[in-house]
Amino acid sequence: MRAPHRPKLILIVLASSLAVLAMVTMSVWLWAVTFHLLRIFASFEEAMYFTLVTFTTLGYGDVLMPRDWRILGGLAAANGLLSFGLMTALMVESLRHVRVRQIEFTRE
Repeated sequence: MRAPHRPKLILIVLASSLAVLAMVTMSVWLWAVTFHLLRIFASFEEAMYFTLVTFTTLGYGDVLMPRDWRILGGLAAANGLLSFGLMTALMVESLRHVRVRQIEFTRE
């Protein structure tokens, strides 16, 4: 079995990381825009801050949703938690795929 081709693996990790960052960024923006359009927060900055803190499950607690919208905040947190799990799986699978292809190539 041949050793992994490091530059290719590094490139895959970099590309996967950027793709994950783009997907997480789009999800956060979507939640923040939704909160802003529903007029849950006074400003877009406050909606974005709340979304980032909630989506990443940091939960500082300095900005809270109104009582009527709390379940929506919990859904944003659950979405963030699931997204990070799925994105981690995506990165691992992309590395596995490259490594399997390298092994198959050496057998030919």
